[in-house]
Amino acid sequence: MKLTFVGFGILSAICISAICNNGVNAQVTPDRTLGTVVNGSNNYNITEGTRVGNNLFHSFSEFSIPTGASASFDNATDIQNIFSRVTGGNISNIDGAISAQGNANLFLLNPSGIIFGTNASLNIGGSFIGTTANSIKFADGAEFSAVNPDAKPLLTMSVPVGLQMGNHPASIQVQGTGHSLDTLNSFSPVIPYPSATKLQVQSGKTLALVGGNITLDGATLTTQTGQIELGSLGGAGLVSLVPITQGYTLEYEQGQSFADIQMAQKSLLDVSGFNSGGVQLQGRNIKLTDGSLILSQNYGNLPGGNINLQASDAIALIGTTPNAKIGSWIRTEALGT
Repeated sequence: MKLTFVGFGILSAICISAICNNGVNAQVTPDRTLGTVVNGSNNYNITEGTRVGNNLFHSFSEFSIPTGASASFDNATDIQNIFSRVTGGNISNIDGAISAQGNANLFLLNPSGIIFGTNASLNIGGSFIGTTANSIKFADGAEFSAVNPDAKPLLTMSVPVGLQMGNHPASIQVQGTGHSLDTLNSFSPVIPYPSATKLQVQSGKTLALVGGNITLDGATLTTQTGQIELGSLGGAGLVSLVPITQGYTLEYEQGQSFADIQMAQKSLLDVSGFNSGGVQLQGRNIKLTDGSLILSQNYGNLPGGNINLQASDAIALIGTTPNAKIGSWIRTEALGT
């Protein structure tokens, strides 16, 4: 297990731009560019799209899921990657379930912003990449753009290699009810309790959010022995997708400008498991408050993954849970026998 913290200065205050509901009715609506078909008025069944090799492409004018509803990608089980873009100019408000068949990785691309509500959940077999990038770039030079959907699409069977950010990347927000962790004292292992609300991918997969300011407000993001990536960008640039055993890790260009990451109200990033996973946060200011936690409990005998926080300005860990038992920590614990 390796811990890396890079920050310049002491953070005394942080300003995160709020993401507000734009009033658009929650719905999943195709934009008719790629043959995507959506059936249902509350539980949306998504079919067709455009298949190229083992890649499946979908395009939506709106992609929002109301509380208690669902959006199910009814893909063939041999699909490796589902690329979905949102082109209508409205934020995706997701407060229901997203699912896909088989072990496909799911990319959700909306340059206008993404909000995951308290009831949002993921039921997919592969990794999940949620981003407010303008486009996804591929190894053969093809590009899947959400800001120029009317251009003739250059769809490909190649692998994704990067996320092309625009000049002003929109924010991503994840809401939740906060973790329920406990501990006997600050020197004892953290006692985990299941969270009632969380975004989770399968063991050994990647959960990545890449956008402008990233705000976790009582959110829980988890993957056993997998990888969690939060990338907060302040301007244009390419974020590289680097394949690893657990899915992807992210790399950033030299000179890239960054924005702010805030974890508040008992938010949690959890990669615990037998031979725990890794976490990487990249931003300008990275701030954990109110007993928010990055947790890696390793129940196995092999080394766990790395926890890497890179801040161009500052990293701040401030405050505790209301009962003062859990601090705002980056916590690694070797619990294997």
